[in-house]
Amino acid sequence: MKAPLQCTWEGWADQIAGLLASTASVSNGAIPFKALLGWKGMVVWDETADAVDLLRAYLEKVAEESCGQCTPCREETQRLASLINRICDGKGERTDLDEIRRMADFVSVSARCDIGRCLSGPVNEILDQFADHFSATITEKRQVPRQDYETVVTAPCISACPSNVDIPAYVEGIRMENFDTALACVRKDCPMPGTIGRVCVRPCEANCRRGKLDSPIAIRALKRFLADNEIQTGAKPLQKAPDTFKPEKVAIVGAGPAGLSCAYYLGLMGYHTTIFEAQERAGGMATYGIPSYRLPLDIMDYEVSVVENVGAEIRYGVNVGKDVTIEELGKSGYRAVFIGVGAPESSKMRCEGEDAGYDCFMTGVHFLAEVSRGRKPIQGKKLVVIGGGNVAMDCVRSALRTGFTDVNLLYRRTEAEMPADPQEIHEAQEEGVHFHYLVAPVRIIEKNGKVTGLECQRMELGEPDASGRRSPVPMKGSNFVMDCDAIIPAVGQVCVVDCVLPDSDAITRWKTLVVDAMTFQSKTPSIFGGGDCITGPATLIAALAAGKKAAWHISQYIEAGACQPTVPEILQAIVGQNVFDPNEVFAFDGMTHRAEPSALPPDTRIDSFDEVESGLTRSQAVKEAGRCLRCYRVAVAMK
Repeated sequence: MKAPLQCTWEGWADQIAGLLASTASVSNGAIPFKALLGWKGMVVWDETADAVDLLRAYLEKVAEESCGQCTPCREETQRLASLINRICDGKGERTDLDEIRRMADFVSVSARCDIGRCLSGPVNEILDQFADHFSATITEKRQVPRQDYETVVTAPCISACPSNVDIPAYVEGIRMENFDTALACVRKDCPMPGTIGRVCVRPCEANCRRGKLDSPIAIRALKRFLADNEIQTGAKPLQKAPDTFKPEKVAIVGAGPAGLSCAYYLGLMGYHTTIFEAQERAGGMATYGIPSYRLPLDIMDYEVSVVENVGAEIRYGVNVGKDVTIEELGKSGYRAVFIGVGAPESSKMRCEGEDAGYDCFMTGVHFLAEVSRGRKPIQGKKLVVIGGGNVAMDCVRSALRTGFTDVNLLYRRTEAEMPADPQEIHEAQEEGVHFHYLVAPVRIIEKNGKVTGLECQRMELGEPDASGRRSPVPMKGSNFVMDCDAIIPAVGQVCVVDCVLPDSDAITRWKTLVVDAMTFQSKTPSIFGGGDCITGPATLIAALAAGKKAAWHISQYIEAGACQPTVPEILQAIVGQNVFDPNEVFAFDGMTHRAEPSALPPDTRIDSFDEVESGLTRSQAVKEAGRCLRCYRVAVAMK
């Protein structure tokens, strides 16, 4: 990759090189930009890039993005755009450069949000680095031709979200009580707000700058408020499928989050889709792996209906790979196939006796699926669950609701290393689950083919492994037996792409499908994939993001016969990295109190599968939205 001529944004050039190296669809690792200018500095590769025009593009974009709610940013960004355009028209004066600096500095210290607050840095940086060029442009009354640009607007929360939902925009919509447009803003990048608003693991909140002052914005709860408000008021989604559909149709394998997302966005683009689902309900692991006390089935049913209303047909009870093959789908007229089968099988815990078929031994995935169907798949009073993720949390909490009175969770590391959502851990502890840390299973104990106990071994933490967590090391002579009536392992999940594409050379030894990192296209051009089946078990929002991005490239493939990442995609992927600065220190801005949804008391909620957490009220949501700092960041790229 060509080295930059100028680079004041530390790490930016390396990020671009890494991104281009990770995707096969970017030809020859070519850089699609001449120059970049953003909130942390600039990178220039091509000597023909004109710094004056680059600053014009940046200032015009900042003026465009200014919300206009505070006078300094509203007025001064427009004046800045006028000044730089005067210079580009060959009518500038030397005093204009000083005025641009002064105005940018003034906006940065007086604006209420980061559109204005981030202005001074890049403006002064480019004026300093190219002082002679700016001076010569003014002195020679040189007219600067306008180049082509791509722009990106991000924020710490946006960049942390796998689907890059414009969080400040919909939060602002809630503050202004424009609930329908705010929800439409969410659905531009997240088609299942009622689901995500309940069960997302909230990477956005971990990257919310408000948390540097007091506590993060309740982003997930605000999203849920919008979705619930639509259902409660009977409002209709603003997004609608076109009046006429295109002749090409797309097959989707799996009605999980990735498949539903892909179908939704393809529908909005005018493509009919057919989703082939092996189970009797849609939703995948969101339906069969998340208990109804966290995600009620009627919420999922509503979100599925929204997908159907934009042109998706769901055929239940069809197992692709068994009832119909991918090749047969192609012969039936489907121009492309999206595979989103997830990771519905359980990983092994490498414990003696786990494959013996003992009564009252059941994997976590199977247990939760049966519970979702209203059944009590195993009986007893004392249960042991092995694992530390969200599936394990769902198992222990569901077990309490199905009659177990002594529920124990074994985890081979400490609570600090548990990958489960801290809220789920806390609520499980509230409900009376017994947590046993630094313990690993060794052997299942049985009598007459039925589980009676579990031999365990105590562990201690050694050096970090590939995940960054310290590896558990067995302690010699520490074995002990825990008596129990049932055992549920929940130590991970396994993909099943090999069942859909049994002879494909695009399947890894982990049974995941190999696709391009940006286009989601496999080695077979007409086959795309997304969600857990390409990454291994991940988050629901990541699956929705994959479906959305794959939908666009499926359309690109159908229309043009090939896939290529767009310049905006590449730009978003580059500048969206490391937006949040965990070490940032800024002035105290006044303490506020985060809105917290009410929840059923622990001793009440364990008696049923009623939803534990309520939503925010209208007044709570509007007040909470007012806590947002609107931390937007702007970058422009000269093509």
